[in-house]
Amino acid sequence: VQLQASGGGLVQAGGSLRLSCATSGRTFSTYTMGWFRQAPEKEREFVAAISWSGGSTNYADSVKGRFTISRDNAKNTVYLQMNGLKPEDTAVYYCAASRLFMATTRTRYEYWGQGTLVTVSS
Repeated sequence: VQLQASGGGLVQAGGSLRLSCATSGRTFSTYTMGWFRQAPEKEREFVAAISWSGGSTNYADSVKGRFTISRDNAKNTVYLQMNGLKPEDTAVYYCAASRLFMATTRTRYEYWGQGTLVTVSS
């Protein structure tokens, strides 16, 4: 499985961005997909996850109510809609795939994209 994240950029506080993660491979629909982020000099942290069917989602407390994860299995793509962005959301965002149901720790994700930078100015 190969993953390609895109959609990052510079946005003002309060603004919105939508990240996309395009994947290759016919088994995309069998994976839990997740988004993680890593700010400078910080550990990579969990942001959101979505089950293979899209029926279950999970979010970090820091983004709950502002971010929405979704997927389109016909397009082999997962999305992260980010609203109400804050300067503390500034980070490189990574998409990842896991065979485990609704995994939330990075060690449980087997495949990773290259990351896309999100910068939120105050």
